[in-house]
Amino acid sequence: MIAFGCRLMTMLGLMLIGLAPASAQGLHIAPRLVAESAEPAAGGATTLALVMKPAPTWHGYWKNPGDSGIETLIDWKLPDGVTAGELAYPVPHTLIVAGLMNYVYEGEYAQLIQLKLPAGLAPGTTLPIRGTAKWLACTKEICVPEKADIAIDLKVGDGRADAALAGDFARWRAAMPKPLGSEGRFVVKGETFRLAVPIPAKLDVADVYFFPLTDGAIDYAAPQAVSRNGDNLIVEVKAGGGAAGLNEVDGVLRIGRDNGLALSAKPGDVPAAGAPVTASSEGAGIGAGGVRTALLALGGAILGGLLLNVMPCVFPILSLKALSLARAGGDGRGARHEALAYTAGAVATCLALGGVLLALRAGGEAAGWAFQLQDPRVILLLLLLTAAIALNLAGLFELPAVAGGQALAAKGGTHGAFWTGALAAFIATPCTGPFMGAALGAALVLPAAAALAVFAGLGLGLALPFLALGFVPALRRRLPRPGPWMDRLRRILAIPMFLTALGLAWLLGQQAGVDGMTLGLSAALLTGFGLWWVGRRQATGRAAAWWPLAPAAAAALALMVAVPREPAVAAASQASEGALGAQPFSEEKLAALQAEGRPVFVYFTADWCLSCKVNEKVAIDRAEVAKAFADANVAVLVGDWTKGDAAIGRFLNQQGRSGVPLYLFYRPGRPVETLPQVLTPGTLTALAA
Repeated sequence: MIAFGCRLMTMLGLMLIGLAPASAQGLHIAPRLVAESAEPAAGGATTLALVMKPAPTWHGYWKNPGDSGIETLIDWKLPDGVTAGELAYPVPHTLIVAGLMNYVYEGEYAQLIQLKLPAGLAPGTTLPIRGTAKWLACTKEICVPEKADIAIDLKVGDGRADAALAGDFARWRAAMPKPLGSEGRFVVKGETFRLAVPIPAKLDVADVYFFPLTDGAIDYAAPQAVSRNGDNLIVEVKAGGGAAGLNEVDGVLRIGRDNGLALSAKPGDVPAAGAPVTASSEGAGIGAGGVRTALLALGGAILGGLLLNVMPCVFPILSLKALSLARAGGDGRGARHEALAYTAGAVATCLALGGVLLALRAGGEAAGWAFQLQDPRVILLLLLLTAAIALNLAGLFELPAVAGGQALAAKGGTHGAFWTGALAAFIATPCTGPFMGAALGAALVLPAAAALAVFAGLGLGLALPFLALGFVPALRRRLPRPGPWMDRLRRILAIPMFLTALGLAWLLGQQAGVDGMTLGLSAALLTGFGLWWVGRRQATGRAAAWWPLAPAAAAALALMVAVPREPAVAAASQASEGALGAQPFSEEKLAALQAEGRPVFVYFTADWCLSCKVNEKVAIDRAEVAKAFADANVAVLVGDWTKGDAAIGRFLNQQGRSGVPLYLFYRPGRPVETLPQVLTPGTLTALAA
């Protein structure tokens, strides 16, 4: 009877909205229509956002409002051939008023609409987008039906998204429920509705709640019991009046604050309830599960940072600092001070990069670890640093008086040790080794303080070998005695640094085209010439030997500014196919392949990711893997994140990762399998078998 009364009130509300004046003044929820592209392309599409801002104490409603309420409705008046899709709603919140459950939004929220344009429209054609939006605005005491005219003028153009709105649209999309990718199962036994949602056991969830889109499936106001049985989340709740006759139930499963999964469930077997899942209140910080996640992430970051020391761009720097300890002899106090300074530099750099990353994500950017390498100018800076270090190791120059990055590997004392640690951490950012991917992915869903602790752990792991040398005299005693061999080793260590510089030049070409790579190599040549001049002046003992570096650095800086940020050609498709004939990744393509019942191997890579490229050469692009996949009809999708594709960034977030590489294998009817970050051909052929 209560439910019938609520539906009757909803119908009356709709009638009242129709009679209300179409004015935006005096509204309790202020609407605003925003377009992702002000100049959409003919035959293409753009996304509109209906941004709703409730006044304090007021709220709006989800598509299924619950026991009472009204969804948002829009009467469109669009140019000929232009069509608007259905409203997409963000994950809602629960609100119980007088025993009735409401699915609501109590802060600003955005509903997204896909706007499609017909082909053949002339560039510059004005597209007046008009509509009348209707909704219900409520407090806990009263409800007011409201409506307002919404409008925006678009112009047919090249379809380029408005850069000023990129952060807003990324944030609004992040609040949307993500497609589950697997089908759920439900059963109705007596008065209980039981739902099984396939979610990997290793994925931490919090504040779990099922919002049904199918009316009559559950009793909205009844409490929900959530438990985990292996790779399934089990939701048990009192069944709704029409649950027994349903053949499909759609809805959204909330698994964290503003984080949910859109799912569809069919009748089927539901496992028994398992271990209860404790719901944490929104914004309450870290609970027991969060502490465990934070500690595991911290441990993974320390191990990942430790393994970074064997990378070709970091190992020479670590080796030189170890040699500086060998030269220092038995000065334990100095060794400890240098070790602490080196550690402080590495940790400070990782904290700075992590802080910027968290700030970008808080602003709605789909950024991940090594985000700075998606800017060609940062790649050029790294190219100049590694080239300068390589030239220093090769003996071209010595700059003990300059505390700049290029002289730090050879500089002694705590001051030089600090900046050497910072340089090693900065140069190591293109790499994501074992343990790092999951650790940094977890860091991005933890509270800021815990996330920064994980980034600090990465710096600590990177500094551990030098820290051990500084504080363990037995290790220092095992260092070889100083001698002429040290200069020979120094020259040898220049080789991996030159190779690193060469790799960065290739990456610059991938990102900015041949013109960008030419500018980068020109800047490196100018820097090298300046350093050669410095070395010549040092050899003759002349004062102020380093001043020739200034004009060379200025010229290199000018070239750095001139490097194009847009690639000359789109290299993603060229670099991605390989022996497996991979197709570019999209969530739609993945869903289509799964619907065909095919197994799917998905891998995410970037040109600046050393681990990715090693795995591709050693394990992925192999004839035996291609044959095994072809025999088993395995489809292959590749996501190229070199230039920071926002859609890929969002998908990585859904998988609990902040960067690449990431390797996933989808088997028909089974949860997704996350593969190790170090692959072998045997690992992949076994999947096909």
